[in-house]
Amino acid sequence: MVRNPLTRSELERGRQLGVLLRQARGDRSMTEVAMAAGVSAETLRKIETGRAPTPSFFTIAAVAAVLGLSLDELARPAAEGRDGAPTPLAA
Repeated sequence: MVRNPLTRSELERGRQLGVLLRQARGDRSMTEVAMAAGVSAETLRKIETGRAPTPSFFTIAAVAAVLGLSLDELARPAAEGRDGAPTPLAA
């Protein structure tokens, strides 16, 4: 199976997710958060830097729980357009 290349908007959503997670992590070490979430520090590093723009749901759910973030908080930027207006969901 060949995966289609990611679009610019998908890559940007991944970058935004990484920024959100990095900000929420604050002064906590990447290793500490990764261990608590049950993922590798390298996985968390790739997500935070946008090198893994489409991480699995369960990985993000685990990291969000450790950081005290709701999944709604993480999804909100992806659901908003550049002007802050909600973007219609694709069918």
